[in-house]
Amino acid sequence: METAEVDRMANFKGHALPGSFFLLFGLWWSVKYPLQYLSQKVNKKSHRTYCFQRVDAIEGGIKILFSLIGMLAEQFVPDGPHLYLYSGEKRDWVKLMNWQHTTMYLFYGLSGVVDVLTYISEVVPRGLDRLMLAVAVFVEGCLFYYHVLNRPMLDQHIHSLLLITIFIGAGSILLEVFLRDNIVLEMFRASITIVQGTWFWQIGVVLFQPWGGPVWDENDHSNIMFLTMCFFWHWAAAVTILAVNYTLTYWYGWDRTWGRPAGMSVVRQM
Repeated sequence: METAEVDRMANFKGHALPGSFFLLFGLWWSVKYPLQYLSQKVNKKSHRTYCFQRVDAIEGGIKILFSLIGMLAEQFVPDGPHLYLYSGEKRDWVKLMNWQHTTMYLFYGLSGVVDVLTYISEVVPRGLDRLMLAVAVFVEGCLFYYHVLNRPMLDQHIHSLLLITIFIGAGSILLEVFLRDNIVLEMFRASITIVQGTWFWQIGVVLFQPWGGPVWDENDHSNIMFLTMCFFWHWAAAVTILAVNYTLTYWYGWDRTWGRPAGMSVVRQM
């Protein structure tokens, strides 16, 4: 049956690739936003500097590049659909799982386009970049929700934990449309993105054993309990990364006004 074929299409690389993209962006945001916040605080500027606006445009370009790589990888791998949505006399669907991943990458690519347009044109309304990113994350969540219906219990559960980060992330980013340059929301987005990236890798490891080892029993409730606990370990690790990066940015970030570390500037003023 077509359904059985679709269920076997997933693989470790299909989870590792988006996981790597999310992880890289999450780690970058965990450094960028503390640097931006502390820079504005030291310079006593309430508005964003031109330098950081340009960084947002570069991020948009990287988003577009990553999305194109993802779409091409999903479509043109040896067993991919190669842009065929259906085929044969019966018009059977072709590799719908690959098409779902392609759709996810498409919306992140559109988010990158809006990022670039926001930088190069003042006509683009303020906050539209965050709104488009929230839409992209929401689309990802909807796709994955229907991605795992009628799958084994372990498969459904481990993906449902991923959905927690996706939908919470979409809601958080939507708040950024109205609460612009809020360091708490920005850092929360960074942590959610890191968790999403590492959890994609975790899903790939659990379901496909890329380095060998025993297969996980999909009907063992103990495995469900462990993976739920493991999910929050990922979250704890993300919070730790944010705390370390914020601290390092504070102590070693340079105060442009005085030409010395921001931490030192604060000490001198005390």
